[in-house]
Amino acid sequence: MEKHNISVGLDIGTTKIVAMIGRKNEYGKVEILGVGKSKSLGVHRGVVNNITQTIQSIQQAVQEAETAASEKIEGVTVGIAGQHIRSLQHSDYITRANSELVIDETDIDRLINQVHKLVMLPGEEIIHVLPQEFKVDGQAEISEPIGMYGGRLEANFHVVVGQVSSIRNIGRCVKSSDLDLEGITLEPLASANAVLSQEEKEAGVALIDIGGGTTDLAVFKDGIIRHTAVIPFGGNVITEDIKEGCSIIEKQAELLKMKFGSAWPGENKDNEIVSIPGLRGRDPKEITLKNLSKIIHARVVEIIEQVYVEIKNYGHEEQKKKLIAGIVLTGGGSQLKHLKQLVEYITGMDTRIGYPNEHLAGGSDDEIASPLFATAVGLVMDGLQRQDRALAEEIEEAESANELESNDSDQEEIMKEVQKERRSFLDKLTEKVKDFLDNAE
Repeated sequence: MEKHNISVGLDIGTTKIVAMIGRKNEYGKVEILGVGKSKSLGVHRGVVNNITQTIQSIQQAVQEAETAASEKIEGVTVGIAGQHIRSLQHSDYITRANSELVIDETDIDRLINQVHKLVMLPGEEIIHVLPQEFKVDGQAEISEPIGMYGGRLEANFHVVVGQVSSIRNIGRCVKSSDLDLEGITLEPLASANAVLSQEEKEAGVALIDIGGGTTDLAVFKDGIIRHTAVIPFGGNVITEDIKEGCSIIEKQAELLKMKFGSAWPGENKDNEIVSIPGLRGRDPKEITLKNLSKIIHARVVEIIEQVYVEIKNYGHEEQKKKLIAGIVLTGGGSQLKHLKQLVEYITGMDTRIGYPNEHLAGGSDDEIASPLFATAVGLVMDGLQRQDRALAEEIEEAESANELESNDSDQEEIMKEVQKERRSFLDKLTEKVKDFLDNAE
């Protein structure tokens, strides 16, 4: 099997670490070859706080995936999230020296580089610079300015910022697990690629990924990402509340939440009771499902309200920015019973649960198509896209080396130039992290 066809996504979460091996089949769909899952011990709210334990968990997940797929994993695409991620809107412009020449890649790169010079808070670094719309000589709402004439090129940008130390710690864990860091992706973006359709992104949609330690939000409108946020609460806080409220141990609280938990207290009758074995010969505890639902409901409402504040910050209430496709819930926390109804009740927006099955090959395991694995599937897709880009660049270089100089090929080159996806700053960030780790040795 050709190595370059295979991509590995590594989702380092607060409750679990997932390694997923996938490749593209002949229909362009993603075929999952193997999945490895381990309990995440060294991560708190999306941030690594114990390097040794995280390395052990990564190695365990990778081994499991290698065994399932009968493949050796060498490089991985890693997702980053955590409460240190924030985003901001920024506008910038450049004046071109010669307006007689058409705008090309270098002009756009120059503009993006300029945004990278923004002064951030100490210890923060720009992770993503995502152009929204461009303006050429005052003409607004241009989505692709390449090939146009103009003297002044300006754009609105969505800038995602994160803590340098957190990103480097993840890089260190991957490297110490004897893996190559092939790429870094923002987890809300990876999840969005896995569960959202292009129509939803065009119409306007908010993706809410409820993980163990954090809840990630990504807002799309007109096919472009408009807002990202990470809220430092997730499923673990709900478990913690159940543990405190019912005076039971964490393992029992997690089981209760999964098996009997509901986000809507009215669903349970007063006489529905679940009995929990006591510790070491003590009497069993009896907990009413109504009380359990009340505890869960209180915390879930708090999480959703915080997410809704972020959706409002984006400007959802303005007619022009309205999210027509509503909300898509994904991640492990989205499996909580009656959560969809509660989200619709609080926000008044249409809601559905997002499964990453749209891009998966037919006959994929049902477990893989669960919202639990949305981020991992998105990371595998991201790795495959990066390989496709690298392959396209190799072909292009080979062609230009052969100097195919006919009018048709010139035309083709121009078309390719327009369609070529810009090398993302995450690729450059990945290189920076690699360089830093190599120099730190």
